[in-house]
Amino acid sequence: MASVFKVMLLSAYLDRPGVAHRALHRSERRLLVPMIRRSDSVAATRVRDIIGPGAVRALARRVGMRRFHYNPVWGLSRTSPRDQARFMDHFDRFVVPRHRSFARHQLAYIVPSQRWGVGRLRLPGWRLYFKGGWGSGSGAVDHQVAFLESGDARIALAIFTQADGSHSYGKQTLRGIAARLLRGLPADG
Repeated sequence: MASVFKVMLLSAYLDRPGVAHRALHRSERRLLVPMIRRSDSVAATRVRDIIGPGAVRALARRVGMRRFHYNPVWGLSRTSPRDQARFMDHFDRFVVPRHRSFARHQLAYIVPSQRWGVGRLRLPGWRLYFKGGWGSGSGAVDHQVAFLESGDARIALAIFTQADGSHSYGKQTLRGIAARLLRGLPADG
């Protein structure tokens, strides 16, 4: 899964009983924001240690993921694009209302250096929420999960590639696949 796993970590963290119905503490924001927006893996490991594997597995069950397999090395956890597209399509159901705008904001404001693939497409009239994952820049894996909204219309996608040869090639592949999938979107949803 690489870093697309971090979206599940975010959702599971925000759903915790001690967090779900109160404002986030400054320390929590300092942990969650970089985990998503600049893909901070140290922060992701801390979040994983806080919530534990049970919370992530419970989220996968609630989403209805059929191919999710947790690994203690979180980036090596496995899933399918179908499972992740389902998760992203219904993302708002899996983030408590109190923290929904916070979570969506993180996915909308990925740092420019990580806005590759679908993040490089011009999609007039659509709002993009996404996260990428990659195998240490090696091209071993390059993944993206996303949802787009325009008015009442919503589209979700998950693109997983592996053995790309290089991260640069993987990013180009993700952009090309996303462009084909989203070709012809109406500008007003």
